[in-house]
Amino acid sequence: MRKMYDQIVIGGGVIGCSIAYQLAKRGYQVLVLEKDSVASGASSAAAGMLGAQVEFTQDGPLFQFARESRQLYPQIEKELFEYSGIDIQLIQKGMYKMALTEEQLNHLQQLAAFQKQFGEEAYVLTPDDMMAREQKVSNQIKGALHIPGDGQVSAIHVTKAFAKAAESFGAEVKENTSVEELLIENEKVSGVVTKSETFYAEKVVLASGVWTKDFQRYFTKDTEMYPVKGECISVRPDQPLVEATIFSEGCYIVPKKDGHMIIGATSLPYQMDKKVSAGGIHSLLDKAMYLIPEIKDAEIEKVWTGFRPQTKDELPYLDKVDEVEGLFIAAGHYRNGILLAPITGLFMADLIEGKAISSVYQEAFSIKRKQNTYV
Repeated sequence: MRKMYDQIVIGGGVIGCSIAYQLAKRGYQVLVLEKDSVASGASSAAAGMLGAQVEFTQDGPLFQFARESRQLYPQIEKELFEYSGIDIQLIQKGMYKMALTEEQLNHLQQLAAFQKQFGEEAYVLTPDDMMAREQKVSNQIKGALHIPGDGQVSAIHVTKAFAKAAESFGAEVKENTSVEELLIENEKVSGVVTKSETFYAEKVVLASGVWTKDFQRYFTKDTEMYPVKGECISVRPDQPLVEATIFSEGCYIVPKKDGHMIIGATSLPYQMDKKVSAGGIHSLLDKAMYLIPEIKDAEIEKVWTGFRPQTKDELPYLDKVDEVEGLFIAAGHYRNGILLAPITGLFMADLIEGKAISSVYQEAFSIKRKQNTYV
């Protein structure tokens, strides 16, 4: 006897697990299928920054979407701990974006003015002000932008918490289960076929990051999504060096609760090999040690790579697929997957239920949109 589900989510990363959690919480029978293990891809490689302000220089749907998602995190932290018992390690100590040149300092001043137009806090600090807050930072900086509202979480803990919380509401999560094809009957999805068995559902969500392109044959519209490889390093100093996240051109340093620091990340478009290059690590360490000289004494714990799912206009696809009734896509979050996970889960659950959703977001994140319209 075949078992029917209301929805099948393909992908056990942070986006897929967030969607599954929201759907299961609403009483649906949800199945998550992950080809490896939960949080094994980009969701475990990410540093977990909640940078709703630090990387945005102009208004647009993604900026608004990011700010809304960041605001959800304190409540999500409580919910996920209640239903999963997992601490997502939310740290709300802000971020500092460093200026190493006068040109960068001028840019930070413009960025602060832009952020304040939208009611956000952003303050340009002198080098002395910065060093008074974070004493281990280099005295060679020209200044810094303080963004109190941006924070961070543990990416892998968030992803696993969404998965376990979804299970607490009755969702099933099957790891090491690769989807080979979709079942389509009369232009309507009816389930998925894996290597070992077939699962049935009225609706299917494609949320497998860069691997979502494997299902391109079901679309008329090319999703124009590609991988961007990123290399990262974990180091452990003898004592904490900074409290807040330090962000600069081509480098970020994220101090975690247990004392280690994540340094990242290189950006290598169209690459999907897991090799960590000596040049990439040298470049990251060089930039990090310029920002915080005492990093030179920290122990290197590990290095790794991840593959960000990028679209040509840097906006995710959050939409239903017109060619196949009951098929949805939620992919292309680039390096904002952790930040955007809470609101993506809500948005997609509403879309799948047929509830009213923001027309601005619907148009901006549509699979049918004209590229480069909303950058």
